[in-house]
Amino acid sequence: MSDDNTYSVAADELRQFVERIEHLEGEKKDISEQIKEVYTESKGRGYDGKALREVVALRKRDRDEVAEQEAIVDMYKSALGMA
Repeated sequence: MSDDNTYSVAADELRQFVERIEHLEGEKKDISEQIKEVYTESKGRGYDGKALREVVALRKRDRDEVAEQEAIVDMYKSALGMA
């Protein structure tokens, strides 16, 4: 196998990786736009976007981790007279 064939095969494989990445980046952009539209729609229906984003982020996390973090925040708020 000559160096030219090796280069050709590697270039083809590299091109395929780049094209797959480009395709996925396009899909990611489309999905991001769709998510933005849902947040805009929810805002139009009277929901708070910041609170909604926080709820979505919380749902991604482990329940025990969230409960522990909330307990710590509550304890800190109580210590500062904010409870």
